[in-house]
Amino acid sequence: MSYQLTGGRPTRLGAHHDGAGVNFAVFSAHADKMELCLFSEDGKEERARIVLPERTGPVWHGYLAGLPVGTVYGYRAHGAYAPERGHRFNANKLLMDPYTRELRGTWTNDPATSGFVEGEGDLSFDPRNSAPFVAKSVVSDPALFQGLAAGRHTPSDRDLIYEAHPKGLTQTHPGVAGDLRGTYEGLASAEMLEHLSALGVRAVELLPVHSFLDDRFLTERGLRNYWGYNSLGFFAPEPRYFGPEGLIGFRRMVDRFHAAGIEVILDVVYNHTAEGDEFGPTLCYRGLDNASYYRLMAGQPRHYVNDTGCGNTLNVAHPYVLRMVLDSLRFWVECMGVDGFRFDLATTMGREDHGFDPRGGFFDALRQDPVLAEVRMIAEPWDIGPGGYQLGQFPHEFAEWNDSYRDTVRRYWRNDPHSAQELAARLLGSADRFDRDGRRATSSVNFVSAHDGFTLADLTRYSRRHNEANTEKNRDGHNSNYSDNCGVEGETGDPQIIARRARRQRNLLATLFLSQGTPMLLAGDEIGNSQGGNNNAYCQDNETGWLDWDRADRGLQGFVAHLSAFRRANPVLRQTRFLHGDTRADGLADVEWRDFDGGPLPWRDPGLDNLCLILRGAADAPEGEAGAAFLVFNRGDAAGEVMLPDAPEGSAWHRAVDTDRLEQDARIARDTAQVAGDSVVAFILAKAP
Repeated sequence: MSYQLTGGRPTRLGAHHDGAGVNFAVFSAHADKMELCLFSEDGKEERARIVLPERTGPVWHGYLAGLPVGTVYGYRAHGAYAPERGHRFNANKLLMDPYTRELRGTWTNDPATSGFVEGEGDLSFDPRNSAPFVAKSVVSDPALFQGLAAGRHTPSDRDLIYEAHPKGLTQTHPGVAGDLRGTYEGLASAEMLEHLSALGVRAVELLPVHSFLDDRFLTERGLRNYWGYNSLGFFAPEPRYFGPEGLIGFRRMVDRFHAAGIEVILDVVYNHTAEGDEFGPTLCYRGLDNASYYRLMAGQPRHYVNDTGCGNTLNVAHPYVLRMVLDSLRFWVECMGVDGFRFDLATTMGREDHGFDPRGGFFDALRQDPVLAEVRMIAEPWDIGPGGYQLGQFPHEFAEWNDSYRDTVRRYWRNDPHSAQELAARLLGSADRFDRDGRRATSSVNFVSAHDGFTLADLTRYSRRHNEANTEKNRDGHNSNYSDNCGVEGETGDPQIIARRARRQRNLLATLFLSQGTPMLLAGDEIGNSQGGNNNAYCQDNETGWLDWDRADRGLQGFVAHLSAFRRANPVLRQTRFLHGDTRADGLADVEWRDFDGGPLPWRDPGLDNLCLILRGAADAPEGEAGAAFLVFNRGDAAGEVMLPDAPEGSAWHRAVDTDRLEQDARIARDTAQVAGDSVVAFILAKAP
């Protein structure tokens, strides 16, 4: 078959159909020649190799008239194979288009995908054709992405983020239709929307949905990369979550979430790719321009900088790599409707040659982008590179996962010494970390558990990790879990231990919902989901990683819904200003700490068990905002009588939350109230009847 080939345009990267043909454009600063390879519809037969006729700067491009949508293709990049100089071109390896929006076929961990001969070192050269073992790029129908409303974050203090796995959330849900379980469509099924709405969820944060690979070391052991932090295509939705509607099912999911008032946040992995280190496969970026796409070691460009712990580090400081990341982000907002992003290992994104820089190129590009300025940005503020821990140091446009909050809350309820003093800072939005440069208290994303680590239930069942199923001799995963098995490791029939564990879960959850900041709930924690003590279930695409809906704790679910509703109804619990004990116009402090008798707290006591906290509207807030709340945290075993603050005339304190009882009291008619041991109680100031 002959093709009418012209120079085309370099301005828009990727493969784009204009109704009459397809314009191809791909970046490579160091290639000598770029071949476009066309395949049969099933991707199995390579039918043509066409040299792209034009190069404008570092962009190779060409236009093929008459080529239809759905065309299956890939690239072969010609250039020097000189690993010692950072170049790993091997035209025998078929390469994915970095901008492809669809993939055809699957990735196979075959030795032919390596640029070198396995067993002979990465300086050797492998001549085998990798095409039979890789997924192919597809020319998308532009109609799939037209006429869609772009995502847009609407800031709200009534926030609740729900972190969920795209498959694991619904895979065993009895109310979700069988063909929708584990799919994008299933996430926004009527049953799930009802569940999320009852919890007051305002944003669903999905683990990675960019197309990704299963690592060879996992497939050789019969496992899979379940979490998906192994991205390869930053524009293509992962096909393993497709349901009956295929790619468009993702967009339908977003629309249904939006109709229910729920935003969609994507966990994105722009810090590394699935190609790994110098011994990894050549699938896309390495073969197109290794020296541009990746950060290589100074003076030793054969080797990769590994600030991510995943073998390589994407070179976001390069203008065309930065452009790819920004184009990808805009694609998911404008074409797929998502409302925000959580950046995995976000310190990597902000690291310049001189180190992490909150005013670096990546952040400058984001804040100047009119599309991305409208969506939510959340940072995981660490990586394993130099100066990698940057909690509280990101620009004000970002909220940040607060692992200090997570660890402190766990340590307090585990009865660790000195943890009560630390808890005080965490309850007030971690001002010590975030109160600078005009940032809001909502900058702190508070969580007790997340996908990485123990679930809430396992925090109360296991004192040590049990990751044997990962086949790494139980050496993977966190060591510092700050967990407590409450007397017995694992499952038990002892009713006292079961009751103690249930109380501990309620205490942890109540602390989360009563804290200033943005709360995040791990999917399944509201129903007591367990992973059997596995605190690193990244490779468990099975009952360990999936939510167990058959054993759902409906009482706990109702308690979480109550906590969420209470938080939404009371602005004093979700203020955007930091509280520092400043005096308000009415002469009262915006925050006060007390002991049970109304006196000052013994802050120097390392075994301090009890905290009483009075919250009022911030001193600099508009008059009349927020109301008042009185919170009691008692990790001691003994019950006690707590002195209530004076109530203004016409008002009274009401017991609204109590982890000792699921049915709450109404108005407190006395000056004191009974508080059980090992409990959290929240009183709210309301008008007297």
